[in-house]
Amino acid sequence: MRPHELTLRGLLDQVTQTCTNIDGPLIRSVRRVVRHPGALTLAYLSGERKPYTLPLPLFLFANLLFFGMQSLVGAKVFSTPLDSHLHNYFWSDAARQLVARRMEAKGTSLAQYTPVFNQAVELNAKSLIVLMVVPFSVLLALVFYRCRRPAVGHIVFSLHFYTFLLLLFCIALAAVAVDLMLGGGGLNSEPFDHGLSILLVAVCALYLYAATRTVYGGRRAVRALQVIPLVLAASGIVLGYRFVLLLITLYTT
Repeated sequence: MRPHELTLRGLLDQVTQTCTNIDGPLIRSVRRVVRHPGALTLAYLSGERKPYTLPLPLFLFANLLFFGMQSLVGAKVFSTPLDSHLHNYFWSDAARQLVARRMEAKGTSLAQYTPVFNQAVELNAKSLIVLMVVPFSVLLALVFYRCRRPAVGHIVFSLHFYTFLLLLFCIALAAVAVDLMLGGGGLNSEPFDHGLSILLVAVCALYLYAATRTVYGGRRAVRALQVIPLVLAASGIVLGYRFVLLLITLYTT
């Protein structure tokens, strides 16, 4: 140890170097997830872990980055407000019935309850987002059961995929911000919203095709067929997560 390292300034220098070093484990892991689909999962399963951030902390970092970006843009991807649940989804009829019963049981009005729900659902969306990983991991185990990967392999793959997905959402939110700056409607514009959604699904499909090749192998035609239910599930899980958030928030507030 050098005397400088035992001073407060020395400690701050170490913290700064850790946070800004482009070769640090976090930056290296993000770069690997984005540029080499599936490579980080394979590295973890083969025991190459020290140079990289572990799957769950990496996922939580992407989660923090995503919700920070969402706050800056003012868009709502997962933390859907109560009014949208009541009017904009295919479960809106059921949501209206559930909310009406809940309001009757609590002895309050919709106008009084709405801001309470909206604040709580935003907190729940941040803390419960890891729930999306679970069903996707189960589906991976079913689709690739012949590959004989351990259960943890499917979980790690799912964490890395959702890390990529959250980073992709960050880019999408940046596109929303640019559209709003140029006078567009952002996510309130149906053509923009639908076009962005189609683009995100296409990117996810390409990413999953490349990542499953790295981790699970298999012939191209078979892998293309295996990716289809994964892409559909990823889209469905996002919608399902919003509905689960509705139920959890409704019965905990």
